[in-house]
Amino acid sequence: MKKVTGLFATAILAGGLLAGCVSEEGAAGNESTKSNSGGGDDGEVKIAVVPKLIGIPYFNASEAGAIQAGKDLGVEVVYTGPTEPDAAQQVKVIEDLISQNVDVLAVAPNDAASLSPVLKKAKDQGIIVMDWDTPADQSLVELSVHQIDDEAYGRHIAQSLVEQMGTEEGQIAILTGGLSAANLNTWIDAAKKELEENYPGIELVTDKIATDEKQQVAYQKTLDLIKSNPDLKGIMAFSTPAPLGAAQAIQEKGLQDKIAVVGTALPKDSSPYLEDGALDVAILWEPDKLGYLTVALAKDLVEGEKPENGQNVEGVGEIELWEDGKTVIMGPPTDFTKENAADYDF
Repeated sequence: MKKVTGLFATAILAGGLLAGCVSEEGAAGNESTKSNSGGGDDGEVKIAVVPKLIGIPYFNASEAGAIQAGKDLGVEVVYTGPTEPDAAQQVKVIEDLISQNVDVLAVAPNDAASLSPVLKKAKDQGIIVMDWDTPADQSLVELSVHQIDDEAYGRHIAQSLVEQMGTEEGQIAILTGGLSAANLNTWIDAAKKELEENYPGIELVTDKIATDEKQQVAYQKTLDLIKSNPDLKGIMAFSTPAPLGAAQAIQEKGLQDKIAVVGTALPKDSSPYLEDGALDVAILWEPDKLGYLTVALAKDLVEGEKPENGQNVEGVGEIELWEDGKTVIMGPPTDFTKENAADYDF
C-alpha cells in the first residue's frame, strides 16, 4: 500500500498569479503589447522571449508573466516560439527575430548545441543573448535565468517519490519531455544521483522515456510500462505534460494505491489527478514569475545593469546570483498537493 502522507510546500512565493491562456496574437508575438515596431530604430527596447514551444499551459503561463512585465516596465515584448519542441523550428524563429533587430534574445533551448550557431550570430550582431528555463551555450549568454537550483530540485523530486511509495525498495521508471532538453536532463541526473547515494534498493527498470512534451504520449508510454513491469511502484515524470499523462494511465487502471507518481506539473492541470491520488504531488514553481523575471533582467541588461545576489525584483521576489555572476536562481520549488493546489490560479 502506498504511503499516504501530505507533503508541505517547500516554499510558496508571494504575489499575483496569472492564468496561462495564450491568444493567437500572443503566440505570434502579442501585437497588443507592441506600441512600436522595429526594435531599436526609435529607441524603444525590444525583448524577444523564445520558449521551447508555444501552446502548452506551462509556456502559456510564462508568456502571461513576460507580457505583464513588458507592460509594467515599458518595453516591447515579443513572445514567440515553435509549435513543436523542435530545435530546427526554434532556429527559424530566432533567425526571424534577428532580422527584426531585437535588443535582447532570451531563449529556452530544445537542444542547446543546435542553437549555438544562431545564438552566436545574434551575439555577433550586437544582440544581448540570455537563456531562461533551460540553459544554452554558456559562452554565448550574458545571463542564465533558472527557476530553481537544478541539483536540489532533482534530488527533491526523487525524495518525494520514495516518500510517496512508502518504501525504499522497488522498481521505478522515469518519463521525460525530450531527450535533448538540458534542464530536464539535469534534473533527472540529480534525481538518479539521489537514488544511487541514498536509496540503493530502488531499481530503475529502463532508461528515461521520451514523451515529446505531449500528455497523450506520456499516457500511452505509461500504459506500456505498466504492462511490461507488473511490479512497478513509482514513476518520476519530467516536463509539465508528462505527469498528467502518467496519472491519466494510473487513474484509468485504478492503480492509485500501487504506483506512486510525482512530477513537474502545474497545479490547475494536476488537480483532477491529485484529488484521487493518481498523481501524488506536482513539484514546480510559478512560471508566470519566471517569464516576468526574464523580461525584467533583460531590460536591466539593456540599461547596463547586472543582477545582484539577494536583489528583490518587484513582482517576483528575492533572487539568488551565483558566484559566476551569470546564473540567476528565482527561488525554491513548491509542492502542489491535493490540499493546496486550489490555492493557485495557473
